[in-house]
Amino acid sequence: MGSTISIVIAVVAVVVGFIILRNINSTGSAAPSSPNISVPTNPTGTTIGTGTTIGGPATTIPNAVTPTTGPLVQTAQVVVANASGQKGAASFATTELKAVGFTMGPPTDAFGAEKSLTKTKVYYVAGAEGTAASVAQMYSTAASPVQASAMPTPIPVKGASIGTATVLVMIGKDLANKALPAIAVANPANTATTVAG
Repeated sequence: MGSTISIVIAVVAVVVGFIILRNINSTGSAAPSSPNISVPTNPTGTTIGTGTTIGGPATTIPNAVTPTTGPLVQTAQVVVANASGQKGAASFATTELKAVGFTMGPPTDAFGAEKSLTKTKVYYVAGAEGTAASVAQMYSTAASPVQASAMPTPIPVKGASIGTATVLVMIGKDLANKALPAIAVANPANTATTVAG
């Protein structure tokens, strides 16, 4: 009995030590870890860069980028369009993404065939695949992954323009006015909440 408890304590100590070491950056100070979400991978996709997967089986969206786990790529500007029909959804999502380090453009409204979406989508312009995959990661859960796809033409927002941004989040009814699922999973105290209005 005593040796079993000793083994359990040793295993727990190793795991805790590993987690602490993983979160220490090159300057020796502790850094918060990026949320890691387990999402299905694209088994036949082409991998580029550091884990961004493009393409895949014929049943997937063409030019789709599978959300990746690990450090976030935040090099491209992101715009959120309200495709939920719920007041303030694009502004809320913009604030949530800005809080975790993304460079955000002004929120806008969806237009045309994608004016009302049940499920959130992420689009990217060529060259912004890494940021799009990171945004998709922030909105994904193991049960409901979000994929990023190439930007459609025309861009499905009012005025058909997102300015200098190269990533577009079409916030759907599933995530309108809710905290980022990746943050909620990484930090149980930050659960999804609905904003009135």
